[in-house]
Amino acid sequence: MGSARSDSFMALKILVAGGFGVGKTTLVGSVSEIRPLNTEERLTEAGRPVDRLDGVQQKTTTTVAMDFGRITIHDDLALYLFGTPGQNRFWFLWDELAQGALGAVVLADTRRLADSFAAIDYFEHRSIPFVVAVNCFDGVRAHRAQEVARALDLDPATPVLLCDARERASCKEVLIGLVEHAASAYEARMPANSASSSAG
Repeated sequence: MGSARSDSFMALKILVAGGFGVGKTTLVGSVSEIRPLNTEERLTEAGRPVDRLDGVQQKTTTTVAMDFGRITIHDDLALYLFGTPGQNRFWFLWDELAQGALGAVVLADTRRLADSFAAIDYFEHRSIPFVVAVNCFDGVRAHRAQEVARALDLDPATPVLLCDARERASCKEVLIGLVEHAASAYEARMPANSASSSAG
């Protein structure tokens, strides 16, 4: 019985991306069943000209490499979460982090939606399935998923989910939604891949 479980067990790599200060580290920490690995460093005066603190003036640290956590979804499925750094100057790390990823969560803050465009473009151009998760928390005006999708000019097939990055159950629903979306996206590509292989 133990061997059957090990044979069917899957571990999937998920990226958690988005703009600076949107809540990526919080999401990974909220949902991880292990103590998350963080590469947080204090913000300094030297970074002030390039780190926009609009809407997140209380932020004092930033991710400089990645966050890492793990969550077991079912007995046979675990997700390994890699939170990406949000500032442009750390983007050279993204290509390494994206290798082998099933998909990504793009975390968005409705006060600074434009900060999500770079991550969305990144995953669209690389055909990596992603969902947009709107981080809803105290003091932020509620927006419907359809409004956010229009504002971000998303493909109609890209899910927009509402969540609270501080709540484990809420974050888990987002991750399940991503796995389901990624599975559908890969299944949709299969007939085309099979046809091209047989034609070759």
